[in-house]
Amino acid sequence: MPILRKLILRLIKVNNRMLFISSVLLISVSSILIVHIEPETFVTYFDGFWWVMTTVTTVGYGDLSPVTTEGRILAIILYILGIGLIGVVIGKVVDGLSAFRKKREEGKLVFKGTGHYIIIGWSEKANYALQEMLKTKKDIQVVIIDEREKAPLLSENIFFVKGYGTSMDTLEKANVKEAESVLIFADDSIQENQLVDGKTLLIASTVESIAPEVHTVVEVMEESHIHNFKHIEVDDFIYSRETISSLAVRTIFAKGISEVYGQLLRHQHGDDLYHIPTREEWHTYGDAFQDLLKEGATLIADGKNLGINRMLDEKIREDAKLYVVCDRSTYDKLIG
Repeated sequence: MPILRKLILRLIKVNNRMLFISSVLLISVSSILIVHIEPETFVTYFDGFWWVMTTVTTVGYGDLSPVTTEGRILAIILYILGIGLIGVVIGKVVDGLSAFRKKREEGKLVFKGTGHYIIIGWSEKANYALQEMLKTKKDIQVVIIDEREKAPLLSENIFFVKGYGTSMDTLEKANVKEAESVLIFADDSIQENQLVDGKTLLIASTVESIAPEVHTVVEVMEESHIHNFKHIEVDDFIYSRETISSLAVRTIFAKGISEVYGQLLRHQHGDDLYHIPTREEWHTYGDAFQDLLKEGATLIADGKNLGINRMLDEKIREDAKLYVVCDRSTYDKLIG
């Protein structure tokens, strides 16, 4: 079969567009010809198309087959050309899918979605944060940016971009301009806190220079370093080691309080902490507090101010960020 082998080798070198056009033409012309050659056997064009497809992709089902010499000659041509051509097409499709999967695993593709969440810096903390995000909103899209060779996690709604968080090209591949929020984790591989927060500052500066409107959350190792971030307008900070130490001390003097913190932080069961928008009928914090209480939620804060119970007669600020404690079903009703 040297002739067939040479034919297949030449087909492999043909560009994909020409190969696709040739395949469509071969199938279409053959489907029409067989109907005209044997109208009694192949009554409709769909019968012809069915026979051609089963011939070039399999050995045929035998339900329809040519009986005339002309029809059998066409079948022989299909055996020689069609099977080789379609085989090459299928092979190229499989190769293309394999190449796409490899590029996706290696973080070499450009993310084109919008309203997604970006995690910069992969670690156990980042993994835990990702799982919590998916528990809170199952349909969100998350893009992981990291320097590792392959994606730490991949799924239908988890994407990976390989590169440095300080690189504009990497951030643009993650479509940072149209992201909902960016979460920057401290690099656990660096021992010195100043160096860790210095790297985080550089990443945050790059993100803010490209997408200043995107909500940015940054993990810092030391609270004293926060003033260095003020010029880039980071939206929220997470205090890493100091938060853990503070919680440990509070647990010593108030046994069981860690369970309260844990319940508010983890969206698993029971009541959790949620942000809710203000309503036009709420003029004072007292109005909001009483209405929410009747609906099964407890208003506990406006932004970082936890003294709501001492502000009940005060007017609600125009830029207020109200937080309540309630269960998921109550929260869905509040925002529904």
